[in-house]
Amino acid sequence: QVQLVESGGGLVQAGGSLRLSCAASGMTFSIRPFGWYRQAPGKQRELVARISSTGSTNYASSVKGRFTISKDNAKNTVYLQMNSLRPEDTAVYYCNAEVGAGYWGQGTQVTVSS
Repeated sequence: QVQLVESGGGLVQAGGSLRLSCAASGMTFSIRPFGWYRQAPGKQRELVARISSTGSTNYASSVKGRFTISKDNAKNTVYLQMNSLRPEDTAVYYCNAEVGAGYWGQGTQVTVSS
């Protein structure tokens, strides 16, 4: 059974940093692409960053240069390092595994105060 468990969210001041983690189980982790998405109140869920099975990455233009996605195959964990956070980064952040129809974690709240 595929499971994704996010952690690391919280409240931070503008300009601060957070690191989100997504622990995956029930899959062959190393061959799967993963993505971090976010959804702010009243807005659609959007892709923030994606990492391929080979480690290639791509980012939304709004976070490029500030966020970094990475993964540790030994720990079956995907990370999202978020620096220079802005109030507009406030959202629930979700991890997605590109397995079959796709699997989602439960989400972790990130709140950036001005």
